[in-house]
Amino acid sequence: MNRMTTTPPAALPADHPLVAGLTADAPLLNQYRGGRDAAGRTAQPARRPVWFMRQAGRSLPEYRKLREGTSMLDSCLNPEMAAEITLQPVRRHDVDAAIFFSDIVIPLRLAGVGVEIKPGVGPVLDSPVRTLADVRALPEIDESAFAPIVEAVQRTTAGLAELSAEAGRDWTTPLIGFAGAPFTLAAYMVEGRPSKDHLAVRAMMKAQTETWNELAAWAARASGAFMRAQVLAGASAAQLFDSWAGSLSRADYLDYVAPFSQAALSHVADLKVPLIHFGTGTGQFLDAMRAAVEAALPDPAAGHPVLGVDYRLNLREVAESLGKGANGRNTPLQGNIDPALLFGDWATLEAHVRQVVAEGGAAGGHVVNLGHGVPPDTDPSVLTRVVELIHSIHP
Repeated sequence: MNRMTTTPPAALPADHPLVAGLTADAPLLNQYRGGRDAAGRTAQPARRPVWFMRQAGRSLPEYRKLREGTSMLDSCLNPEMAAEITLQPVRRHDVDAAIFFSDIVIPLRLAGVGVEIKPGVGPVLDSPVRTLADVRALPEIDESAFAPIVEAVQRTTAGLAELSAEAGRDWTTPLIGFAGAPFTLAAYMVEGRPSKDHLAVRAMMKAQTETWNELAAWAARASGAFMRAQVLAGASAAQLFDSWAGSLSRADYLDYVAPFSQAALSHVADLKVPLIHFGTGTGQFLDAMRAAVEAALPDPAAGHPVLGVDYRLNLREVAESLGKGANGRNTPLQGNIDPALLFGDWATLEAHVRQVVAEGGAAGGHVVNLGHGVPPDTDPSVLTRVVELIHSIHP
């Protein structure tokens, strides 16, 4: 197979899939770059790219079988298991990206903070972080703690290369690294468990601003280091998830959250991989989320910021309202099939998918995804059929 070897960004190792040319011209990265090849030339992707948030996990019977008897966080820190779980949906669905199987609270565990994922509940901390003393007692993550993450990523990228070679493709399916945004990670830390209204963390922002600033800065360092470890180990893009930012007003997002998201992203911005920022219920400040990515980049005019869009919004309207970014081009978008329609009849779902694809054409590039994660009781065959449909629509 002929692969283009690109000039490597200084910080990426020579055997990185991007540097070696394995993933450089994958359809996913073509669209993240705004319809450009690795050399920056306008080019059509080999096929229309699609992947699904939470594609690795509970919807797959092979995942449930593999995970039997192993806790969520222990499975994330078992390199062989984490790699296999990451590969399962690529093998089954033929999606155009693997999303690293882990959890946003893994940096807490690696730092030595007591946290568990309780079935039916979610992340639960041994002790919530509520005071300035609590924040200043938080340990920093030693780089050596990322060893199981690095090994898992390396196993995954090797597996992706094998799968792509077996399929006879000229590109290797890229791995996307990820982390939780500082607000979402800090929200779990302050509340001590999942919350619908995030009252405690919203109160801390304004009533204990110094405490909030120090906690958010700690979370930015933890999430940023987590993403950086994944990218250096072989991930070809990175996504920052802000699952709970939709609980905030625009003003509060700008004042108390955006600077720390920028700080987290700055940990990987110099590596010159596409950066995706996604949040749910964040339509009122998508422009600010893009600005946070751009502000993190050493050269915003040369960067590749991508926005994930949830199912509540129309992609064409988002593209038109955002306009051109700092690089002078329309921003690539990712999304935004409504997960609810995975449970409807095929005719309704197909029409919806085709509409999403059509609306995404207004963006600077478009990677099809769900407008949120795969629900755990989704029929996997429906996802496979959606992928086949999307690949059948000419780019």
